[in-house]
Formats: sequence, structure tokens, C-alpha cells
Amino acid sequence: MADLSVEVEHGDMGALVRLDGDLDKLTAPLLKERLVKLLAEGRVEVVVDATRLEFCDSSGLWALVEHQRRVSAHAGSLRLVGVHGVLRRVLDVTGLKAAFDGVHAADR
Repeated sequence: MADLSVEVEHGDMGALVRLDGDLDKLTAPLLKERLVKLLAEGRVEVVVDATRLEFCDSSGLWALVEHQRRVSAHAGSLRLVGVHGVLRRVLDVTGLKAAFDGVHAADR
């Protein structure tokens, strides 16, 4: 069974969201729920740390793209840091890297 840990560190206008595990069809709703809650709190500057993300499928990627659109509509931003592995390859191949306000590869 896939498992995802979503840790949130709150800031004034934003948040750092650390992902650990698999972001897929089963776990994407958990991430979406946390991100929507942040937006409801007025936190529109979001950094997602994918350093400990082991896997990401299209459902997980879509959850991130959707939130990018949400925060952009509120003059916010979503940046991805620690990007590696499957997520990095999918962002490169699909061109979706450009959909985000920033994508930074992991220092590996």
C-alpha cells in the first residue's frame, strides 16, 4: 500500500510542505486536502520539498499543477524544490516544469 507523509511548516503568507513517500492516485487526495487548507488560511506562497518523495504518478503531478493554478489566481506562487527521480523526468519530458513558479533539482 502506498504511503505519503505530508509535513507542513507555516510561515506568515506561505508554507513549506515536505513530502515523504509515494504521491499517487491513493495519496494525492491527502496532499490536495492539505494544500486547499493552506489556501483557505491565506497561505499563497507555497514551497513543496520533494527531496524525500520516492514516487510520483500523474495523479500526484496533477494535484501539484492544480494547486499552482489556485495560488496563481490569488497572486501567489508554488515552487518545487528537491526534485529528482520520476518527478524530475516527468516534468522534463512533459514540459510541465514551466507550469510552476520554480523547479529546483535535488543536490544529488
